[in-house]
Formats: sequence, structure tokens, C-alpha cells
Amino acid sequence: MRLQYLLLASLILPVAAHAEEEGPVIVVTGRGLDATPATPAYDTVVLDREEITRTASGRLEDALSNIAGFQQFRRSDSRSSNPTAQGATLRALGGNATSRALVLLDGVPMLDPFFGYVPFSAIAPERLDSIRVTRGGGSGPFGSGALAGTIELDSANAATLGLLNGQALVNNRGETELSGTLAPQVGDGFAVVSGRWDRGQGFYTTPDNQRVPATARARYDSWSASGRLVQPLGDSLELQLRGLAFEDNRTLRFDGADSGITGQDVSARLVSRGPWQVDAVAYAQWRNFSNIVISSSQFTPVLDQKDTPASGQGGKLEVRPPVGPDHVLRLGADFRRAEGDLKEDALSAFSGLRTEERFAGGVNTDLGLFVEDDWTIGRLVLTGGLRADRYRIMDGYYRAYSGSTGALVADEIYPDRADWEVSYRAGVAFDATDALRLRAAAYSGLRLPTLNELYRPFVVFPVTTEANAALENERLEGFEAGVDWRPMEGASLSLTAFDNKVKDAITNVTLEPNLRQRRNIDAIDAQGVELGGQLELGQVSFDGTLAYTDATMSGTGLAADLDGFRPSQTPKWAASATLGWHPREGWNLAATLRHVGRQYEDDQETDVLPAATTVDLFAQVPLARGVSFVGRVENLFDEEIVTRNQGGSMDLGTPLTVWGGFRYGF
Repeated sequence: MRLQYLLLASLILPVAAHAEEEGPVIVVTGRGLDATPATPAYDTVVLDREEITRTASGRLEDALSNIAGFQQFRRSDSRSSNPTAQGATLRALGGNATSRALVLLDGVPMLDPFFGYVPFSAIAPERLDSIRVTRGGGSGPFGSGALAGTIELDSANAATLGLLNGQALVNNRGETELSGTLAPQVGDGFAVVSGRWDRGQGFYTTPDNQRVPATARARYDSWSASGRLVQPLGDSLELQLRGLAFEDNRTLRFDGADSGITGQDVSARLVSRGPWQVDAVAYAQWRNFSNIVISSSQFTPVLDQKDTPASGQGGKLEVRPPVGPDHVLRLGADFRRAEGDLKEDALSAFSGLRTEERFAGGVNTDLGLFVEDDWTIGRLVLTGGLRADRYRIMDGYYRAYSGSTGALVADEIYPDRADWEVSYRAGVAFDATDALRLRAAAYSGLRLPTLNELYRPFVVFPVTTEANAALENERLEGFEAGVDWRPMEGASLSLTAFDNKVKDAITNVTLEPNLRQRRNIDAIDAQGVELGGQLELGQVSFDGTLAYTDATMSGTGLAADLDGFRPSQTPKWAASATLGWHPREGWNLAATLRHVGRQYEDDQETDVLPAATTVDLFAQVPLARGVSFVGRVENLFDEEIVTRNQGGSMDLGTPLTVWGGFRYGF
């Protein structure tokens, strides 16, 4: 058995062994340190558990889409997209499939060490308590990579989950979703063991008029299992252990075009809430990816990305010393290491024989030191911080052998690089009245190119995109100003105007009609406005967000013709609105309207992805003690959602889908 499975079992087995023990009332939280007074100085949105679990699809990315400005590289979710396209970003700072937003689960980065995508199918929404999204850069105590913002996922504790809960649903295509959680009290703390399994035949992503005999449904089959153990070690000290294992297999467009990801994560977190507050996290991750590319003309395999093992290790130490009631001082350091290798075979579309065998990979490391202070002066909060990152890009290589003779075709060893980068963030929040808050912030940030961007070429027929081992780091500079207004109980309105610029932005630059390469362009510059509102009137609630972003690219040299063009896959307009109704205790009825504006598939603005507006429905109706009926409808009006358009060759998103089933919890 591999080391990672042994480590995962070491976290989960103690949970099962103590599941029946009696103990005192739970006194631990299972969370990190509380948010600081300066958190409202930045554009922050919080999703509660109800908002996370009432989506029509039951997917985490669907819940995040309720925040206007959040997007993945493509419009499809994790049931019908290639995993490597699941990069998360905010504020239209996209342009390629890598995440420009940092995603943390209980303080641990969840981005794949090789590709930078988010394994959304592994993070079940029902395991979460809340999500806090900070739009805008400023890595600070979060770590490098938070160019477009930070998405913090907090797991639910036993008190929230209840001892036993689960749900089982089926849709009109016969696809199923099954999940369950056991959360017993263990000693003075608690444990959580959970699992989820999703499977289905999928739908045809290819339009009717483009289907061929080899066209396949977007089949998917994924599972994930998670275990947490939270125990107090004293009056103010808490230990949190977590393990996660997952596997996800998909088929896209053609028979045989199969992709798969696997992963195992373990982490330990020590939280002290005494006079000296401490948050210490250590983690290890193992991931793998495989993918078979099918020719769009011969419908036979042309590339077998058979093995892409990657690992990530890291940790963070944050200390908040007692410096008086008016200050919250944060001192700390974090470290991340990502290592990965690509092993793939190029195949002849006609004979099926291997024409070339390729290997590539490398190691990236980042050591960050940070200091930040929040100073409260009556109704005024001032905050400022500095961060220094020592990064290394090393051991990069690309090697290729002839498939017929085994002769060495290419042997590239790339020079190691290392340097320091300094970033900052600062903000101010002023409560002008009890109902009105004014805020402003400025920040900078850093993102290293991923191993995928540096060393791995890829093909989405008929377009080949080359890697680039000479890529420089992305650096963001930005500022924003906003106002939060709460005119009465249960009502709030927020407005933020921002200007963010990603210098040396990495994007896929067109060199020839069917050839692109990852390049640093001068910048992606995004200015815009974000609007959010909430209203609760008795049994009725409303949540809405709207984002307008004018994002443009600027470039010189080979990228000079990109000047003024919008980055790939980035809309100007995005909006989401949810109307909820709770007519009785335990009832939850909701309708969600979403709109995503027109996007472009490519950097030349030639292939259009039309705007799409969808309506989703959700209903939970109590039937008996602990048992509820759950009904969900995705894309009620069967809107055509174009997720890919390369010269007229298209993929489509989720059609009308109806789910029904039962949810149990006590």
C-alpha cells in the first residue's frame, strides 16, 4: 500500500474506532483563527451553509457561481469538462486555464501541484459550513497565488452536521448522486467521516449537427472520502487532522477520450486561541492525471497522457501576539513545494503506433514571510502588511524519444531560477454610521507559473498549445474602493469599484491558425464594478450579485496584436440572483437566475461564446422526522450554453436536468 493511503488511514481509523464512545459536550470549533477587524476593508462575500447546499447541481462550483465575477476557464462544470480546465479566477483576470484565485480548504491550498486546477468534484458542498471569498489581490497571510482573490472553504463541525446525515438523488437521465456523513462526538472533540459518489451517462456536449458515429456522451464517475478528527489539547489549544482521497473519471466528446484524476491529501492544524494566538498548518498532497486525446478527423487516439504524478508539501505558521486591544498583529511564514512529471505517448492516428515518447517536469518552491497589523481607532480600522517571497523554479526538463527506434529526439535541461519578490496590501474601513461603512484598499501579489505552463504542451484538436519554460512570474497591482450599507435589519447593499492589473500575464498566444504558445504578455488590465445585495422579509429572501468588468490585454513583440483585446473566456457582464421562500419550518424553496455575457474562445476575438441566461430551481420539503424530499432543476428553460468554439467546432453545457431524491439528517 502506498504511503499516502497509510497516512490517510491513520487519520480515518481512529475516528471509526471511537465512534461509539460517550463524552462531554463538544467544546471545539474545528476552524482556524477568527477573521481580523480589517477583513471588511477588502471586498469580501460570505456564503453560508444554506447557500452552499441548495444549488440545482449539487456542485461546489455552482455555489461559487452565485458570486458574480467567479468563473472557471470554461462554462462547464466538473461533470463535463477536462479537469485541467477547472482553474478558478475572479474579476475577469483569466486568459488561460490556471487558477488566479487561491482556494483554501481549512487553511490548505487545494490547487493541483502540477496544473493549478481545483478538484471541485472532491470537495462535497455538504461537508462545508461557509465560504469566504475575498475579491482582489494581496497575498499577505494567505500565500502566493492570490492574484484575483482568495476563496476560503471552512468545513462544517459535528454540531452543524448532526450525528448522521445523507442524501440520495437520481435525475431524468438515470444519473445518481449519493453522499453520507457520520459525525460522532469523540472525547472532548468530534470526528467527521464522509463519502460521496457521483456517476452518470452524461449528455451530448456536441451539437446535433456536429455528431459523428464516434461521438460520445460526457460520462462521469467520481468518488471522494474524507475524515476529520478535532480534539482539544488544553483550555485554548485545538488539534485538527484531516484526510481526503478522491478519484474522478470522465469521457468528453468522443469514445475513448477518457480523462481521470486521483488524489490523496493529509493535513494537520494546531490552533491556539490563548493570549498568544497561533495557527499552524502542515500538509502533503499526491495527485495524478491521465488523458487520451482523440483525433477529430480520424477518431482514433493521437496522444496518451498516461501518467502525470505530482506532489505538494507545505505549511504555514501564523502568530498573533498580545499587543493591546486596539491592534491585531500577524507575523508568520509559509512554504510550498510542488513537484511533478509528465509521461505521454504521441500516437499515429492511422496505425495507432507510438511515434514519440515524451517526459517533462520540474520543481517549484516558495517561502514567504509576512507581517500585517490591524489598528482600530474608534470607528476607523487601518490595516497594512508586507510579504517577501523567496521562490525557486528548478530541475526543469523536457525529453523525447522516437517511438519506432527509441533514439533521443530532444533533451532539454532548463536553467534553475531563484529570486525574491516583495508584495504589500493596505486598507481602511470607516463606519460613518451604524448602517454605513466606507472602505478602500490597495495591494500587490505574486503567482509563479505552474509546472503545466512551463513544461507541458497540450492539444484540443485542431489546436496545439506549446509550453514555455522561460515564463516569468505574474505580478498584480490594484486598488479598490467601496461602500457597505445596511439600511435595516435583514437588508444590505454593497458596491465596489476596482482597478487591477496583472503584469507579465501568462496567456495562450496564437502563433499560427492551429498553433499557440503560453507567453507572458505585458499585462491584463481590468477595471469594473461589483454590486451585491441581500434582503430578508419574513419567509422570503433575496440574494443578488452583479459584476461588470472591462478587461483588456496589452502586448509587445509577437503579442503586439493583442492590444485592446479581451482575455480569452472572460465576460464583461456576470450576474446571479436567488429568490428564496421558507413557508414553514424545514422548507426551503429557491429559484436562481444567472447570466454570463459574451466571451471569446481565443485571444484574437474570432470565436464567440454567446451570452447565456439560465434558471435553476431547488426545493426541500420535510416528510417525516429527519427525512426531506429534495427536488432540483438545472437549466429550466434548456438554454443552449456554448462552452467551447474553435472555428465552429462546439461543445455545449448542461441541458435541462431534473433531479429528485431524499435527504436525511438528525
